[in-house]
Amino acid sequence: MEKCPFCNVEKNKIITSNSLAFAIYDNTPVNKGHVLVIPFRHFSNYFEATKEEKYAIIDLIEEVKRIIDEKFSPQGYNLGVNIGLCSGQTIMHVHYHVIPRYTGDMKEPKGGVRGVIPEKRLY
Repeated sequence: MEKCPFCNVEKNKIITSNSLAFAIYDNTPVNKGHVLVIPFRHFSNYFEATKEEKYAIIDLIEEVKRIIDEKFSPQGYNLGVNIGLCSGQTIMHVHYHVIPRYTGDMKEPKGGVRGVIPEKRLY
């Protein structure tokens, strides 16, 4: 945990929090307003989260959406969590991406999260 960037987040980077999770802006955002929602407890896999942690995370996702709406006015969102190295997870502390989407931010957004395998995005 000593080297986990999410276990050692500076308090002034936290946008909002509750008793089980917190939210920060992504250091390498996909779009302006990209936020990560992270449980305080260190574990790597969404499926290891308790129901209470999942509910706390959902509550923060809703709160973060309101914050992003007010500050950035996106037209849509992608929500996602990477589970395991083969899915692209690089930090082994589970975290949820709240990615605001804007009209024109990519030429053809059809397929959305299906783009994790680019050749299967458009169908």
